[in-house]
Amino acid sequence: MRRVEHVMGFPVSLRIDDEGIPESAVDAVFAWLREVDVRFSPFKPDSEVSRLDRGELTELSADLREVLDLCEHYRIATGGAFDVRLPDRGLDPCAVVKGWSVQWAAQLLTAAGATRFCLNAGGDVVAAGGPWRVGVRHPEHADKLCTVLDLNDGAVATSACYERGDHIIDGRTGRPATGLLSLTVVAPALTEADSVATAAFAMGAEGVDWAAGLEGCEVFAVDAHRQVLRTPGFPVAGERSAAA
Repeated sequence: MRRVEHVMGFPVSLRIDDEGIPESAVDAVFAWLREVDVRFSPFKPDSEVSRLDRGELTELSADLREVLDLCEHYRIATGGAFDVRLPDRGLDPCAVVKGWSVQWAAQLLTAAGATRFCLNAGGDVVAAGGPWRVGVRHPEHADKLCTVLDLNDGAVATSACYERGDHIIDGRTGRPATGLLSLTVVAPALTEADSVATAAFAMGAEGVDWAAGLEGCEVFAVDAHRQVLRTPGFPVAGERSAAA
Protein backbone atom coordinates (compact mmCIF):
# COMPACT_ATOMS: atom_id res chain seq x y z
CA MET A 1 0.00 0.00 0.00
CA ARG A 2 1.32 3.43 -0.95
CA ARG A 3 0.04 6.97 -0.58
CA VAL A 4 1.47 10.47 -1.01
CA GLU A 5 -0.16 13.68 0.23
CA HIS A 6 1.00 17.26 0.69
CA VAL A 7 0.65 18.12 4.39
CA MET A 8 2.26 20.77 6.59
CA GLY A 9 3.94 22.35 3.60
CA PHE A 10 5.81 19.29 2.33
CA PRO A 11 5.12 15.93 0.68
CA VAL A 12 4.44 13.00 2.98
CA SER A 13 4.78 9.53 1.48
CA LEU A 14 3.82 6.26 3.12
CA ARG A 15 4.65 2.73 1.99
CA ILE A 16 3.33 -0.31 3.85
CA ASP A 17 4.57 -3.76 2.85
CA ASP A 18 2.30 -5.71 5.23
CA GLU A 19 -0.77 -7.35 3.79
CA GLY A 20 -4.18 -6.84 5.33
CA ILE A 21 -3.64 -3.37 6.78
CA PRO A 22 -6.97 -1.52 6.35
CA GLU A 23 -7.16 1.65 4.28
CA SER A 24 -8.69 3.30 7.34
CA ALA A 25 -5.32 3.04 9.11
CA VAL A 26 -3.70 5.07 6.35
CA ASP A 27 -6.60 7.53 6.43
CA ALA A 28 -6.00 7.97 10.17
CA VAL A 29 -2.31 8.78 9.62
CA PHE A 30 -2.99 11.59 7.18
CA ALA A 31 -5.98 12.86 9.15
CA TRP A 32 -3.72 13.17 12.21
CA LEU A 33 -1.06 15.07 10.27
CA ARG A 34 -3.68 17.46 8.88
CA GLU A 35 -4.99 17.98 12.42
CA VAL A 36 -1.49 18.80 13.63
CA ASP A 37 -1.10 21.36 10.86
CA VAL A 38 -4.33 23.07 11.90
CA ARG A 39 -3.49 23.05 15.60
CA PHE A 40 0.24 23.79 15.65
CA SER A 41 1.10 25.85 12.58
CA PRO A 42 2.43 29.32 13.52
CA PHE A 43 1.30 30.43 10.06
CA LYS A 44 -2.40 29.80 10.76
CA PRO A 45 -3.92 32.61 12.87
CA ASP A 46 -6.46 30.33 14.56
CA SER A 47 -4.01 27.57 15.54
CA GLU A 48 -3.31 26.81 19.19
CA VAL A 49 0.26 28.02 18.72
CA SER A 50 -0.81 31.36 17.24
CA ARG A 51 -3.45 31.88 19.91
CA LEU A 52 -0.93 31.09 22.65
CA ASP A 53 1.55 33.52 21.13
CA ARG A 54 -1.11 36.26 21.25
CA GLY A 55 -1.90 35.45 24.89
CA GLU A 56 -5.40 34.18 24.11
CA LEU A 57 -5.15 30.70 25.65
CA THR A 58 -5.88 30.23 29.34
CA GLU A 59 -5.32 26.46 29.30
CA LEU A 60 -2.99 24.43 27.08
CA SER A 61 -3.88 21.08 25.58
CA ALA A 62 -1.83 18.08 26.70
CA ASP A 63 -0.30 17.84 23.22
CA LEU A 64 0.81 21.47 23.21
CA ARG A 65 2.28 21.14 26.70
CA GLU A 66 4.25 18.11 25.53
CA VAL A 67 5.60 19.97 22.49
CA LEU A 68 6.57 23.04 24.52
CA ASP A 69 8.26 20.85 27.14
CA LEU A 70 10.36 19.28 24.39
CA CYS A 71 11.24 22.72 23.04
CA GLU A 72 12.35 23.86 26.48
CA HIS A 73 14.39 20.68 26.98
CA TYR A 74 16.42 21.35 23.84
CA ARG A 75 16.76 25.06 24.60
CA ILE A 76 18.39 24.24 27.91
CA ALA A 77 20.45 21.36 26.49
CA THR A 78 21.96 23.58 23.77
CA GLY A 79 22.63 26.58 25.98
CA GLY A 80 20.01 28.60 24.10
CA ALA A 81 21.21 27.83 20.57
CA PHE A 82 17.89 26.10 19.89
CA ASP A 83 15.07 28.44 20.83
CA VAL A 84 11.50 28.57 19.52
CA ARG A 85 10.92 32.00 21.07
CA LEU A 86 13.42 34.25 19.34
CA PRO A 87 13.28 38.02 19.84
CA ASP A 88 11.10 39.85 17.31
CA ARG A 89 9.73 36.52 16.03
CA GLY A 90 6.55 34.68 16.91
CA LEU A 91 6.47 31.36 18.72
CA ASP A 92 7.55 28.71 16.18
CA PRO A 93 7.81 25.12 17.47
CA CYS A 94 7.83 23.59 13.97
CA ALA A 95 11.28 22.04 14.45
CA VAL A 96 9.84 19.84 17.20
CA VAL A 97 6.28 19.45 15.92
CA LYS A 98 7.28 17.77 12.67
CA GLY A 99 9.20 14.86 14.15
CA TRP A 100 6.84 14.54 17.12
CA SER A 101 3.73 14.34 14.94
CA VAL A 102 5.19 11.95 12.37
CA GLN A 103 6.39 9.64 15.15
CA TRP A 104 2.84 9.59 16.52
CA ALA A 105 1.62 8.76 13.02
CA ALA A 106 4.02 5.81 12.93
CA GLN A 107 2.62 4.62 16.26
CA LEU A 108 -0.87 4.69 14.73
CA LEU A 109 0.40 2.36 12.02
CA THR A 110 1.97 0.02 14.56
CA ALA A 111 -1.27 -0.06 16.55
CA ALA A 112 -3.11 -1.02 13.34
CA GLY A 113 -0.82 -4.03 12.93
CA ALA A 114 1.75 -2.69 10.48
CA THR A 115 5.22 -4.16 11.01
CA ARG A 116 7.00 -3.16 7.80
CA PHE A 117 6.52 0.43 6.65
CA CYS A 118 8.37 3.59 5.70
CA LEU A 119 6.90 7.03 6.41
CA ASN A 120 8.79 9.89 4.74
CA ALA A 121 7.85 13.43 5.75
CA GLY A 122 9.72 15.93 3.62
CA GLY A 123 12.91 13.86 3.75
CA ASP A 124 12.72 12.89 7.42
CA VAL A 125 11.96 9.20 7.77
CA VAL A 126 10.58 6.81 10.37
CA ALA A 127 10.59 3.14 9.43
CA ALA A 128 9.91 -0.33 10.73
CA GLY A 129 10.74 -3.85 9.58
CA GLY A 130 13.76 -2.93 7.48
CA PRO A 131 16.29 -2.76 6.21
CA TRP A 132 15.15 0.32 4.31
CA ARG A 133 17.78 2.13 2.28
CA VAL A 134 17.71 5.92 2.84
CA GLY A 135 19.78 8.41 0.88
CA VAL A 136 21.11 11.62 2.43
CA ARG A 137 21.15 14.45 -0.06
CA HIS A 138 24.40 16.19 -0.88
CA PRO A 139 24.20 19.65 0.76
CA GLU A 140 25.41 21.45 -2.37
CA HIS A 141 24.25 19.26 -5.27
CA ALA A 142 20.56 18.36 -5.35
CA ASP A 143 21.12 15.51 -7.80
CA LYS A 144 23.74 13.74 -5.65
CA LEU A 145 23.87 11.83 -2.39
CA CYS A 146 26.66 12.13 0.14
CA THR A 147 25.79 8.90 1.90
CA VAL A 148 23.25 6.06 1.97
CA LEU A 149 22.22 4.31 5.15
CA ASP A 150 20.37 1.17 6.11
CA LEU A 151 17.47 1.88 8.47
CA ASN A 152 15.75 -1.01 10.19
CA ASP A 153 13.50 0.11 13.06
CA GLY A 154 14.11 3.77 13.79
CA ALA A 155 14.25 7.23 12.30
CA VAL A 156 16.54 9.59 10.42
CA ALA A 157 16.36 13.37 10.00
CA THR A 158 18.58 15.95 8.30
CA SER A 159 18.94 19.66 8.95
CA ALA A 160 20.47 21.92 6.29
CA CYS A 161 19.85 25.17 4.46
CA TYR A 162 19.56 23.90 0.90
CA GLU A 163 15.74 23.94 0.78
CA ARG A 164 14.73 26.98 2.89
CA GLY A 165 17.88 29.08 3.04
CA ASP A 166 19.24 30.35 6.36
CA HIS A 167 16.11 29.49 8.35
CA ILE A 168 17.87 27.88 11.32
CA ILE A 169 18.83 30.58 13.79
CA ASP A 170 21.41 30.30 16.56
CA GLY A 171 19.40 31.61 19.51
CA ARG A 172 22.59 32.70 21.28
CA THR A 173 23.41 35.24 18.57
CA GLY A 174 20.10 35.82 16.80
CA ARG A 175 21.86 35.15 13.50
CA PRO A 176 21.70 32.24 11.04
CA ALA A 177 23.62 29.20 12.22
CA THR A 178 27.08 28.73 10.72
CA GLY A 179 29.71 26.02 10.72
CA LEU A 180 27.78 23.19 9.09
CA LEU A 181 26.38 22.48 5.64
CA SER A 182 24.21 19.59 6.80
CA LEU A 183 23.72 17.31 9.78
CA THR A 184 21.90 14.00 9.83
CA VAL A 185 20.82 12.13 12.95
CA VAL A 186 19.69 8.52 13.28
CA ALA A 187 17.75 7.77 16.46
CA PRO A 188 15.15 5.29 17.72
CA ALA A 189 12.31 7.81 17.18
CA LEU A 190 11.78 10.73 14.82
CA THR A 191 10.78 12.98 17.72
CA GLU A 192 14.40 12.83 18.85
CA ALA A 193 16.11 12.56 15.47
CA ASP A 194 14.42 15.66 14.04
CA SER A 195 14.75 17.81 17.15
CA VAL A 196 18.39 16.86 17.72
CA ALA A 197 19.30 17.47 14.08
CA THR A 198 17.87 20.99 14.17
CA ALA A 199 19.25 21.79 17.61
CA ALA A 200 22.73 20.55 16.71
CA PHE A 201 22.72 22.49 13.43
CA ALA A 202 21.82 25.64 15.36
CA MET A 203 24.88 25.08 17.56
CA GLY A 204 27.20 25.01 14.54
CA ALA A 205 30.32 22.85 14.47
CA GLU A 206 30.12 22.16 18.22
CA GLY A 207 26.71 20.60 17.66
CA VAL A 208 28.24 17.51 16.08
CA ASP A 209 29.93 16.39 19.29
CA TRP A 210 26.87 17.39 21.33
CA ALA A 211 24.54 15.25 19.21
CA ALA A 212 27.02 12.38 19.07
CA GLY A 213 27.12 12.33 22.86
CA LEU A 214 23.39 11.73 23.20
CA GLU A 215 22.37 8.16 23.96
CA GLY A 216 20.97 6.36 20.92
CA CYS A 217 21.98 9.04 18.40
CA GLU A 218 24.32 8.47 15.46
CA VAL A 219 25.48 11.44 13.40
CA PHE A 220 26.67 12.18 9.88
CA ALA A 221 27.63 15.81 9.19
CA VAL A 222 29.32 17.92 6.54
CA ASP A 223 30.97 21.01 7.97
CA ALA A 224 31.58 24.37 6.31
CA HIS A 225 34.98 23.13 5.12
CA ARG A 226 33.28 20.18 3.42
CA GLN A 227 34.76 17.69 5.82
CA VAL A 228 32.65 14.64 6.67
CA LEU A 229 32.17 13.92 10.38
CA ARG A 230 30.56 10.61 11.30
CA THR A 231 30.04 8.61 14.47
CA PRO A 232 31.29 5.01 14.32
CA GLY A 233 27.80 3.55 14.66
CA PHE A 234 26.20 5.51 11.83
CA PRO A 235 24.60 2.78 9.64
CA VAL A 236 26.26 3.59 6.31
CA ALA A 237 25.33 1.30 3.42
CA GLY A 238 27.36 3.13 0.76
CA GLU A 239 29.19 6.42 0.70
CA ARG A 240 30.14 9.10 -1.81
CA SER A 241 32.49 12.03 -1.31
CA ALA A 242 30.74 15.06 0.14
CA ALA A 243 33.06 17.27 -1.88
CA ALA A 244 32.25 15.63 -5.22
